[in-house]
Amino acid sequence: MGCLYYFLGFLLLATRLPPDAAKRFHEALSSEITPGYIREYNQLSGWSSDENDWNERLYPVWKRGDPRWKNSWKGGNMRVVLTSDSPALVGSNVTFVVKLVFPRGQKEDAGGNMIYEKDCRNDTGSSPDPHVYNWTAWTEDDDWESGPNQSHHNVFPDGRPFPHHHGWRKWNFIYVFHTLGQYFQKLGRCSERVSINTANVTLGPQIMEVTVYRRHRWTRVPITRAKAVYLVTDQIPMFVNMSQRNDRNSSDDTFLRDLPITFNVLIHDPSHFLNESAIYYKWNFGDNTGLIVSNNHTLNHLYVLNGNFSLNLTVQAAVPGPCPSPSRRPPTPTPPSLLADDNSLELREIPGEDCQITRYGYFKATITIVEGILEVNIIQMTDVQMPVPQPADSLMDFVVTCQGPTPTEVCTIISDPTCQLAQSTVCNPVDVDMGDMCLLTVRRAFNGSGTYCMNLTLGDDSSLVLTSTLVSVPGRGEFCSPMLRGDCSPLSMANGALVSVVCLAIFVTVIAFLVYKKHKEYKHIRNSTGTRGQGLNVFLNHVKVTFFPGSREKDPLLKNQPGTL
Repeated sequence: MGCLYYFLGFLLLATRLPPDAAKRFHEALSSEITPGYIREYNQLSGWSSDENDWNERLYPVWKRGDPRWKNSWKGGNMRVVLTSDSPALVGSNVTFVVKLVFPRGQKEDAGGNMIYEKDCRNDTGSSPDPHVYNWTAWTEDDDWESGPNQSHHNVFPDGRPFPHHHGWRKWNFIYVFHTLGQYFQKLGRCSERVSINTANVTLGPQIMEVTVYRRHRWTRVPITRAKAVYLVTDQIPMFVNMSQRNDRNSSDDTFLRDLPITFNVLIHDPSHFLNESAIYYKWNFGDNTGLIVSNNHTLNHLYVLNGNFSLNLTVQAAVPGPCPSPSRRPPTPTPPSLLADDNSLELREIPGEDCQITRYGYFKATITIVEGILEVNIIQMTDVQMPVPQPADSLMDFVVTCQGPTPTEVCTIISDPTCQLAQSTVCNPVDVDMGDMCLLTVRRAFNGSGTYCMNLTLGDDSSLVLTSTLVSVPGRGEFCSPMLRGDCSPLSMANGALVSVVCLAIFVTVIAFLVYKKHKEYKHIRNSTGTRGQGLNVFLNHVKVTFFPGSREKDPLLKNQPGTL
């Protein structure tokens, strides 16, 4: 009889071993369990407790350092990148994106198949000819979907069946997310995302882990895992971008006096949780200008004194939140005729109604205000005349004036007329003493005639000021005689004038000769002195009429002609 009792006890122990030895999700997924590991968490919508059993037979669990990880993927090691859009304001959604990084020479095509590129060197050397691995070919051959064991292999680690969405057979990876004592399973491609609502999440940093399995016939092979830290906060996450015209370096929180600074508040709200909220911005610039309240996220402010100033910003927003629990009314003296039931409560909010909670965000900074160059202008451009002609370049002088302290450097960028293609960049230190007036002359060389775009900047330790202008450089022969081929030296100009006078004299001589030849046929009536004088007068008067035509009534020759009767 005693042997029978021992045998029955052994059977009972054997029947209890599988349940007791089954792995739980938190044992399979958590790579490290800290001493302060908390088992009690608020429920996340759509997530399950990690106290559930894990199907280790279908989904084997490999610890860190297991040599099987090296052979879990053909062609090299698979990696996974897990990121989140935290920090998240409590009550909003935080989204996690997981992306698989394949070994070099491999990629997933639109059909979900793995493609091995030809002559691609990876961790295991050069790959063979291009090969497409069809994940679902073996399922079609074995009539997997209609087989008797289909329900045993087409499941998640907790035994739940895969969702049969359109194209689900081409989703070759199983993702198991784990956080806050709960897990979420998903079938997908090489990149997936999952979101959780943070209304029930404990404030502070939290850890999200993901383990990735690949489908391989009737088994699942772990290929990679990763974890990431995300932050849940009750303060509005934000950042203030400060910018100013002429400021040389906006990242050092040093700005210029007498120029407005633009403050742009950037609220981190990727899930658009605050879209319907009324947001107010309360500014204190630390320069005794008082408190400024605005509902615009952008504001300009001008500092008129040098020094260090403390900037303080408070952002206020009313967001949806849980309604407060009913509270008992404080005891107050009440006449006996007005006594009410002892269980009467005063509700701060009506249960079941949508309530709002005011959330705040804070930003502080210390900014330094200094004097800087506020403005620059080009007031004059002059073409430089050199005593000796230059072979190629043309020189131009630019008279520049500025408002503010003396600059320490001047730079120019000469470009094409569209200001897109830079041709030359020149920078020079300013080592001249200009006194109280900011005035200097900048000389630059241009490569031939034409139109150029020139950007000119003046700078010192804290400011950098820019101005632009179009420069028209004349050609070397543009204002000279064409016969001199553009040489505008004084000697060449004198030679040009002499040649012009000679040409004019030759032209007059030719005209006079032609006129004389035309009138040499006149005959003398009588050989007398008076007649000779009249012949010369006739010749001169014909020349006069030819070059200075006018009224013939005033011609002296008419007076010597006999009248007509």
